[in-house]
Amino acid sequence: MSETSPVQRRPAGELEASVLAALWAAEGALSPIEVQSALGGRLARTTVTTILTRLHDKGAVSRSRAGRGFVYSPIQDSAGLTARRMRSELDKQDDRGTALARFVSQLTNEDEQLLRSLLEGADDAPEGPGADPQPGPGAAP
Repeated sequence: MSETSPVQRRPAGELEASVLAALWAAEGALSPIEVQSALGGRLARTTVTTILTRLHDKGAVSRSRAGRGFVYSPIQDSAGLTARRMRSELDKQDDRGTALARFVSQLTNEDEQLLRSLLEGADDAPEGPGADPQPGPGAAP
């Protein structure tokens, strides 16, 4: 076995995050070639297509037919995707109370106050898939 250094790998999720950032910045749906171009052409088209397919399978992007291929659009903005991931992780826990308690115990004072404000306003918040969350303290009306 050779003593060469291991190949430098990207952090988990970096490529998906880059692809999502390109989609969020776009005016509309993008093809894999357009995503590749938006990323500076540093990834192979097949790699971009694989990432888009995985994001579609995870429910992070939608796709629709465009000629012989697909174009892709993000389903949620960055904050919505983060919330969905947090919920997914929580759903994996047998002891939700302990997981939530540990999460809350690690919040900064500012984040704790923001969470309190959001929870207090949740009683008045509209419900449903299109409902906007209540703005945090200091947010513009």
